[in-house]
Amino acid sequence: MTIPDTENRRSPLADPPTETPGHGLLSGRKVVVTAAAGTGIGFASARRALLEGADVLISDWHERRLGEAAQKLSAEFGDRTVAQATCDVSDTAQVDALITRAADELGRIDVLVNNAGLGGETPVADMTDEQWDRVVDITLNGTFRATRAALRYFRAVEHGGVIVNNASVLGWRAQRGQAHYAAAKAGVMALTRCAAVEAADFGVRINAVAPSIAKHPFLAKVTSDELLDELAAHEAYGRAAEVWEVAATIAMLASDYTTYLTGEVVSISSQRA
Repeated sequence: MTIPDTENRRSPLADPPTETPGHGLLSGRKVVVTAAAGTGIGFASARRALLEGADVLISDWHERRLGEAAQKLSAEFGDRTVAQATCDVSDTAQVDALITRAADELGRIDVLVNNAGLGGETPVADMTDEQWDRVVDITLNGTFRATRAALRYFRAVEHGGVIVNNASVLGWRAQRGQAHYAAAKAGVMALTRCAAVEAADFGVRINAVAPSIAKHPFLAKVTSDELLDELAAHEAYGRAAEVWEVAATIAMLASDYTTYLTGEVVSISSQRA
């Protein structure tokens, strides 16, 4: 009997698929996405929301990149509303103002996607207080501030809503140089679970996604190609996720296809948690 060589076999899923077309999952919804400028999951999530029939307001701290992102989305989706608002999620007043402005410009808020996060690569022994605090403040505290502001909004209206947080498999896994980021993302997971129990009182569902690696140009600027290739090789498909694949899962969690799902963290990582 010949034993198949599974060790070196290339998965049929190693080639990224063509992006799935929209199916109206968010038709008529009003969606807010933080950290949506650039080329990463935030921009892809805003684009997917538009593709699924929503109107969106995107935010980011970088005003120029935010404007470029809004122009790009508006050019592709001329029949949909694409609003924008600068926001630094480390500033409570700016986060509160973001939710107020989004409700005013869109007419209401149905979905908040908390995508803002900050990484880095520093061993614990060499990490400064400032490095730790900065990553935790943007990644965990920023998600808390936006969730709090959104829940206060939803508490005052009658239509309910959805919050989807962007966590990371590093909330479960260990990786060198990532203690601050991993701790923050584990905190996002815990925040998701606890806030979901309270949010049910307001008709709000809160879930999170936990991507392992989604390769995009910005990530390539802050992480070596060698490390990215190594991480991707350990995934079941032997490749990183496409950002649209993560965004499509976020859209599903924001849609009516997951009405009984709350407080959950969905691993987008070949189940290698």
